[in-house]
Formats: sequence, C-alpha cells, structure tokens
Amino acid sequence: MKIQLNTDHHIQADESVVRHAEDSIGNALARYAGQVTRVEVHLRDANAGKGGAQDKHCTLEARLEGRPPATASEDASTVAAAITGAAKKLVRVLDSSLGKLG
Repeated sequence: MKIQLNTDHHIQADESVVRHAEDSIGNALARYAGQVTRVEVHLRDANAGKGGAQDKHCTLEARLEGRPPATASEDASTVAAAITGAAKKLVRVLDSSLGKLG
C-alpha cells in the first residue's frame, strides 16, 4: 500500500509528519493491505496558520482494487491528531463497505 502525502502551503511535510502518516495509516489499515492500493493524505490548515483549536484538517482517500475510493476526514488541533483521527474513521468506513475480515 502506497501512502501519498499532499499539503497546503501552511503545513510543513517534514520527515516526522511523513513517518507519522505512514505508521498511523499503515497500522490502522493493515488488515486491508491487500485491497487498498494507495492512500492519499490531504493536509491543510483551515485558518492559514492563525492558530486556534481544531484548525488542522486531514482527508484520507483510500484507493481500492475494483471499487470506488473510500474517504474519511478529521479536524484536530495538531496535524498528528488529525491524521490519527482520520485513519480511525477510515477503518470504520472500510469495515462498513468491505466487511470485517477478522
């Protein structure tokens, strides 16, 4: 499963963000690794770096073999929390659309 990270101009995609995204999403979607070919991560700062609660937004789009993409999103105060929250939601979406495998 390939993880592709996209950010707006207000979020720095440094190595720690990339590593957190790969670890969080990879672990959360491990049971679907054979069905998910790619996950696109879209990160943005909702209020352009002005600060404030819940201003980091993460949308995940999972590309599935032979099925339409599945999406989930999360708003949080940090990029890491937004990624983790969106990954948890994406698992619920995949559980619902693909059924539980284990």
